[in-house]
Amino acid sequence: MNQVRGLMLAICVIALSACASKQEEQLKQADATIAPVDAPLEVQAEASSNNNDPFEPFNRVMWDFNYEVLDRFLLKPVTKGYVAVTPQVLRTGLLNAANNLEEPANSINNMLQGKFESGFTSVGRFAVNSTIGLLGFFDVASSMGLERKREDFGQVLGVWGVGTGPYLMIPALGPSDFRSLTGTVVDRYYWPGTVLEDPYVIGAAVVSLLEARATLIEQEENLNRSLDQYLFVRDAYFQRLAFEVSDGQIEQKSDEELEEEQDDFSDFEALLNGTE
Repeated sequence: MNQVRGLMLAICVIALSACASKQEEQLKQADATIAPVDAPLEVQAEASSNNNDPFEPFNRVMWDFNYEVLDRFLLKPVTKGYVAVTPQVLRTGLLNAANNLEEPANSINNMLQGKFESGFTSVGRFAVNSTIGLLGFFDVASSMGLERKREDFGQVLGVWGVGTGPYLMIPALGPSDFRSLTGTVVDRYYWPGTVLEDPYVIGAAVVSLLEARATLIEQEENLNRSLDQYLFVRDAYFQRLAFEVSDGQIEQKSDEELEEEQDDFSDFEALLNGTE
């Protein structure tokens, strides 16, 4: 019975952690990828034709449940309590240790994309931080110039040419898609997560979850000011995926193209004003 309870707890923690981590990354990049809130209404509400969202009615219900119920009444209050009582030095150390457990997966996923230098960097980080860094509590590797090269298997599939598939807003897990969901499942089977006892796995997931949500608290004003929170998150999500798979090498629009788009939006706004 205790094993069953432990497994259920791990599933819940990992699911909520994925939700918070993805929301954090989305809102961090929102200023660069989504139109500012003071832009014309049509700019903010523009739906990208590349966003495959056939399950939007269901996804919107799940978004409301995740953000208005799970986050508001569980995750956010717990996070605020954790931040209030935990010294920053301890928080940093625990997060370093949690991140260190991901380095073997980072190494494999980098190498599967042909990024062998980054893959060996992740191996070096794991070796240095697990020993000199006292099981990852101290990020000694970064001070040695070995920067973290985080990659997940979903990005590997993207580099291999696998499409994202439909957008999914999963209960507790949050924003996802078929490719990323497959990648998440594969990442769970990497060493050392497969050999660690449940308390360590759960502990690492809890720390990552709370730290991700703590960072998100500083960013959620962007979300709250958006006209449509669901579209805000969805668009940021897809643009983040494209950014990660291409390693930031996304083709930028020329000034002429941006000016032409702005003119189109202005014409559309004038048309709307004329029909009011």
